[in-house]
Amino acid sequence: MRNSSLNTTVPNAMSEKEFAEMQKKIDQGILLAQERLIQRAQHDNETLVVVRDGQVVEVKPEEL
Repeated sequence: MRNSSLNTTVPNAMSEKEFAEMQKKIDQGILLAQERLIQRAQHDNETLVVVRDGQVVEVKPEEL
């Protein structure tokens, strides 16, 4: 691929396999963050605010 403004060659960013592996790691990180947020809310006896059916609602962590 050429960068027309600089007239230089730009290397390919990632292969499909690398992209899939990166996406998997991102997804795992998001799930881990959600789990930790729920655990913290349970520990601190707090509620969480989420969107359900287009409505913003407050829920207990045990409901998730």
